[in-house]
Parts: sequence; C-alpha cells; structure tokens
Amino acid sequence: MISDATEPGPLCLVTGASGYIGGRLVPELLAAGYRVRCLARSPGKLRDHPWVHDTEVVQGDVTDPDSVAAAMRDVDVAYYLVHALGTGSGFEKTDREAARVFGEQARAAGVGRIVYLGGLTPGGVPEAELSPHLRSRAEVGRILLDSGVPTTALRAAVIIGSGSASFEMLRYLTERLPVMVTPSWVRTRIQPIAVRDVLRYLVGSAAMPPEVSRPFDIGGPDVVTYREMMQGYAAIAGLPKRLIVPVPVLTPRLSSHWIGLVTPVPRSIARPLAESLRHEVVCSEHDIARYVPDGEGQPFPLRRALTLALRRVQDAQVTTRWSSASLPGAPSDPLPTDPDWSGGSLYTDRREQVVDASPEALWRVIEGIGGTNGWYSFGLAWAVRGWLDRLAGGVGLRRGRRDAVHLRTGDSLDFWRVEEIDRGRMLRLRAEMRLPGLAWLELHADRDDQGRTLYWQRALFHPRGLLGHAYWWSISPFHGFVFGGMAHNIAKAAEQGRSAPSPRPVATH
Repeated sequence: MISDATEPGPLCLVTGASGYIGGRLVPELLAAGYRVRCLARSPGKLRDHPWVHDTEVVQGDVTDPDSVAAAMRDVDVAYYLVHALGTGSGFEKTDREAARVFGEQARAAGVGRIVYLGGLTPGGVPEAELSPHLRSRAEVGRILLDSGVPTTALRAAVIIGSGSASFEMLRYLTERLPVMVTPSWVRTRIQPIAVRDVLRYLVGSAAMPPEVSRPFDIGGPDVVTYREMMQGYAAIAGLPKRLIVPVPVLTPRLSSHWIGLVTPVPRSIARPLAESLRHEVVCSEHDIARYVPDGEGQPFPLRRALTLALRRVQDAQVTTRWSSASLPGAPSDPLPTDPDWSGGSLYTDRREQVVDASPEALWRVIEGIGGTNGWYSFGLAWAVRGWLDRLAGGVGLRRGRRDAVHLRTGDSLDFWRVEEIDRGRMLRLRAEMRLPGLAWLELHADRDDQGRTLYWQRALFHPRGLLGHAYWWSISPFHGFVFGGMAHNIAKAAEQGRSAPSPRPVATH
C-alpha cells in the first residue's frame, strides 16, 4: 500500500489484461494505489474497459523481447498472467519461450518483483505423469523463479468466480443434467478458491519483501470432491439433489467432448481442465498468509464463493469471462477493410431495410443481439450451426454474452467476437466458429438520403482454398432466410421498441 497519497505509487505491468483474471486485477491494483501499465497485442480491445483511462496501455507480445523490454521500463512489479491454454500443439514451447523472454527482460530492466499465477500441482505425482498443461504451468513458474528477479508464484486449483471457465463448467453440468454419468474424476479431492481471494493474494504479493522468492499454494478453506461441489452448487441454486454415477471409461479426451457438448466451454479448454482433475490437488501449505494476512472470513468458504458467483450471474454483473481473451492468432488476422481482398477473394452478402424508428432505437436492438436475445432469424439454422461447431471442437453458440445490454470491444458473443464498435452506428463481429476461411458480420444504424433511419448489414467471407469457396456457395441459398430474415426482424424489433432488457443495478462487493 502507498503511505503518501501525494506521491505516485509503484508501477505495475500487467500482461493478460484482456483475460479473465487480468481484467479484474487492474482495477484492484488501481484501488490499492498502484499505477498500472498493460501490455496487449491489440490495445484497442481494452478501450471499452471502465478502467482503461486510468492506465497506460502499450502494444506488444510476451514472445517479442523488444516489446517486452519497452513495456518493462521503470516497472516495479510485473504480473505474468498469460498462458497458452487451449492453443493446440506447440503450446509448451510457446509458454517456455514467453516465460524466458519475460524473466530476462524483467531482470535487465531492474524490475523489483514478478508475480505469476499458475496451477496447483498434485503432491507426490511425478511431473511426467502430469497433464501437458499442468506440466507447462509448473515449468513457467520455475523459469520465472530462476530469472534472478524475486518472484511470487501463486498456485491455484479450481477458481470459483462469475465467468470463470471452472465455474461455468460446474454451473452448466449441474443445471442441465439432473442425472449424469460422469468421469471418475468427480471423486477427486480438490481445494477450490474464490476469485476474490485470488485477486487479494495477487495484489498483496506486490509488496512482499525482496528476499522472498518462492511458490505459494493458495486455496479456500474447504477440500471437497468435484461431486460434492456439484451437489453444493445444486443446493445453492435451489435445484434438486443430482444423481451422479461415476464411470471409469471416460478418459480426459472423452470427458472434454462430453463437457463441450453440455457446457459453453469448448473442447480445447475443457480438456486441460478435465486433465487437471485427474489427480488430487490440495494445498500443502498456507504460507501466503505470512505476507498477505487473511481477514475475518478469509479465504472465502466454498459455499460463499459459489453464492457470490451465482448472484453476479443472476444480476448480469459479470465483469470478465473465461472467453474474454481472444482465441490465439485472432489479433493478427486481417480486417475486412484491409486492401488484400482484390481479385474477388472476399464474398459479401449485403441487406438493408428502412426502419420506422429512431437510429437510437435501432442501435439498442443491434447492441442487444445474441445470447438470450437471439439472432432475429431462422433460429433453428443458428442452433444447428452452433451444434455442428461444437461437434467439430469449436465454441458453438452457448458462450452467450458477458452483459445482456452493453457490448465492448473484445467481448465474446456466442460464436462471434466483437471486433469493432462505433457506438450508435456500427457493430462488427468476427466469426470464431470452425470455418474454411475468415468471416465477419457488420450491423449498421444509419440514415438514407431522405433522412430516414436505415438498417444495413453485410456478411463477409474470405475463403481458404477450394473448400472455402465450396462452403460459401453451398450455404448461399440459405442467405435469404438467415440474413434477409435478420434484417427484416431487427427493423421490426426497433419499430416495436423491443431491445435488450434494462440494465440491473450494479451489485456491490
């Protein structure tokens, strides 16, 4: 904490600020009196966060030594909150190289401390038997601890908070399956921790004495099986007790398919989550309390953590979600406005409709699209496309929205990502479903030459290879139903004054 409020506080560098933890850590650091600099591959994706104007945002990538060196200048504490979860083969090498670059540049810049959030590894289990992702997280921690910079390596198991991948998986499995055949890992003991305690430990770690450089296990006070956690959630949510039948035949690979079909968490992320539950993950110490003391009722008991997370979801006050971070590679993908599309390589479907309503009324409908509000056309077609995407290992439609009313750049929206918002005028979405090419959907609130409100939209597709061209032409006969119906129904909704539900009061901590 800062003793003299008239002096500028220590400067913290936060990587992964667009992610689930990073997006919540930044305002906590600001509230504690720290100055914050965010390192982001695409700084524009942070621009709609309410705290962005109180921070410095610099462009860069943790694998690029030059950009990391520039970001480290004058930094007192550097937070390493990035990892390659769900990025496919080669992620271990990427994680290793990024951690090495980060540690080397932190040492060269004279950074006082590195703070890292990794995974809790099971005691007594040889590293070779760990899942690839847990093994990589442990390796990253070692690299940072060996960097020559005092390092706090926090190790957490299941993080419970509104919007976390672990909580979303637990919530959907419990709510949707009153009777379920489950993998044997539902009997594995785990020590979950509330996201509020994770943030408290992260902020407190910045002020650790320089002689402290070590890993710390962090967890809540309850050690439970995943099965007990599901039954606990059912009780809090007012659901009947679930009938859970564990079977040994569901491997982590099969489990990830099962989770992917039932929950919004895609297979690429579900698999490492399932793999991490194969072994018991229980804290072996609570030494963190020597340096970040626990207050009364801290860390939060599991029941309170689940209650708070569920309340946030019900009140539509989810500040960040597991899907907040972009899929790997997306930030460097081209835009539909790039000059690379000459020669007929960009297919376009444009629709427009005059609307007997104000542009403001039309924009409310546009910004409220997706999630429980739907896509205003041929619902069955959207549902089928979502299921096909899930079966192919994609994200499907069930990611929904972070907020029922407002969107911000970088938000996930079903199987789209909000790429650009010109508020009141234009919303551009980039497709994140499995496709043989790149796709966008733009929705505009405008006026025509006669001053009338005009809604127009365009779907754009850049095919990859012959399969991409074949894909576009195979679905083009349905565009009239899907995109034509969308334009008509969005205009009709604006005319009838229908839009997303009114925002609810902000829930307090």
